[in-house]
Amino acid sequence: MKARLLRIGGRVQGVGYRDWLVHQARRNGISGWVRNRADGTVEALLAGEEDALNAVLTACRRGPPLAHVTSIDEEFAEPPEGPGFGKRASL
Repeated sequence: MKARLLRIGGRVQGVGYRDWLVHQARRNGISGWVRNRADGTVEALLAGEEDALNAVLTACRRGPPLAHVTSIDEEFAEPPEGPGFGKRASL
């Protein structure tokens, strides 16, 4: 299992990005979480098999229809402790 920590910038808050990402992750069998950050970005921890992870990473670059993704900072991370994918409280 591989894991990535993402910080997604652009118009990504208030446009349904987190709910959309929850759907994408669950559909692809990805574990982890997503949350808004005080600086206007969205942060997400994604973990799963390489093909599924790559599919969700590619989708994150597009986002939902009302979003406008301008940047994604990505780094390797430790997988989450438990299974499933959900929203966390904002930072």
